[in-house]
Amino acid sequence: MGKYLEMMRIRFLMMLAYRTNYYTGIIIYTINIGAYYFLWTAIYGGKASIQGVSVSQMTIYVAIAWMARAFYFNNLDREIAEEIREGKVAIELIRPYNYLLTKVMQGLGEGIFRFIFFSIPGFIIVAFIFHLKIPFNTTTLGLFLIASFFSFVINTQLNLLTGLMAFFLHNNVGFIQAKRVIIDLFSGLTIPITFFPLWAQHIMKFLPFQGISYIPSMIFAQGMKGNALIQALGFQLIWAIVLCIPIVLIWQKAKKQLIVQGG
Repeated sequence: MGKYLEMMRIRFLMMLAYRTNYYTGIIIYTINIGAYYFLWTAIYGGKASIQGVSVSQMTIYVAIAWMARAFYFNNLDREIAEEIREGKVAIELIRPYNYLLTKVMQGLGEGIFRFIFFSIPGFIIVAFIFHLKIPFNTTTLGLFLIASFFSFVINTQLNLLTGLMAFFLHNNVGFIQAKRVIIDLFSGLTIPITFFPLWAQHIMKFLPFQGISYIPSMIFAQGMKGNALIQALGFQLIWAIVLCIPIVLIWQKAKKQLIVQGG
């Protein structure tokens, strides 16, 4: 396990080396949050709540959803696809470590960097600019961190599945773009799931996407309590386990039909 922790540390240090991306990242995320903040404030108008979500909860939801995205977001799907196209994956497969686990640890190193240097300072800046009233307590924070870890796992698993499709499609750029749009929409990042039509909400109960953004954000905004909160964490855990099955099956099949296009 030591070598995988070292890979996580190296990716963290690589992210730290590009400090310009760090500063521009905070600015970009602040602009995104500001745009959604004013949009939802206008939608609410003088209403106290919509679909059981108050305007205060919604503003916190928007802020934390975008800042949480900085933690769970990664480009592992693009990295895997590029290594397959360039033939680098052939070298990776003969090295003394698990290729997919290496990618996961690299993504975790990147996520930890983004959480420390994007999410925390960015959220403080946004809370100060837009005067957000943060309902802070240690229990909520702990549950949010657990849910955020599961959101990273689920999003990373979907990225692995998307990246591995390059073994079969050879060029899966369009597939990757479609996946990102679907995740941003159905995870609740763009629109909270409670605002979808009832038939759509019913369908999304059986999909893993809400475990990426909606559940952690609603926990932090205290929009989930009691049994609903426990069920939400259980939902994330189940999908984190279930998604391991297609990853293993596709990975085993992909290694048997590797076609190197470059390198």
